[in-house]
Amino acid sequence: MNRILFASAFLLSALPAASADELPLALPAAATLAPAAPASKPPAVKLLEPHLHIARTNMPGHARIALTFDACMGRADDRILSTLVRERIPATIFVTARWLKRNPQALAVFLQNPDLFELENHGENHIPAVDTPTLVYGIASAGSPQAVRQEVEGGAAAMVAAGIPAPHWFRGSTAKYDLSAIGEIRTMGYRIAGYSVNGDGGSLLGAAITEKRIASAKDGDVVISHINQPIHAAGEGVAKALVDLKAKGVQFVRLDDVEDTGDDKTTE
Repeated sequence: MNRILFASAFLLSALPAASADELPLALPAAATLAPAAPASKPPAVKLLEPHLHIARTNMPGHARIALTFDACMGRADDRILSTLVRERIPATIFVTARWLKRNPQALAVFLQNPDLFELENHGENHIPAVDTPTLVYGIASAGSPQAVRQEVEGGAAAMVAAGIPAPHWFRGSTAKYDLSAIGEIRTMGYRIAGYSVNGDGGSLLGAAITEKRIASAKDGDVVISHINQPIHAAGEGVAKALVDLKAKGVQFVRLDDVEDTGDDKTTE
């Protein structure tokens, strides 16, 4: 994986128009006013980026993959959403409370197609679920067990208030965690959704490379892409890759439809 591109992706994918509503509420230290004395550097934290696979079919020519999309902030990408609906392709969508607030029409489409869409928890304010103060791709982490809990519970509360069934999966902003936060989230009753194929590099990749990445998914893979960047070229590549994979006979499933295996104790 291209780590430099991936690092930029998660930070920039949440900033489509740089409006006040779309900026993380917990701003990085570099974005705040300079203190009277130099601020101490956040301590180094061992971050984990869990992988997730689903049960394979183990049948040549009959690959099974799970499509997952993050709806961080910004607007819904109708190129992807309309393709999923038109082609009847199921997917798991991870939504933040802030995205739900800005996208009632897309939410209505999700709720009108319960056979296609499984809606899961991406957090309240798109803050990394790390319980030690640090920066993840320049974004300030939750920083404490209490703040991690608020990020998770706040996202779930917003979903239920919007008429969505209570979520069972959680994927945090940046998809990175520390081991103690993983334990805390699991104690709350959530499975943590890693992935095995990074489809769109946080929505910053071009259409062609995005299409190629998603098309490379193999039997048992879990693909992550974004459905909140309608003006980025990556969305075009996502939509085309979905149609191509369907034509090849790929079986698409939601996370709750099949057995799965996650590392770093994210699903045990």
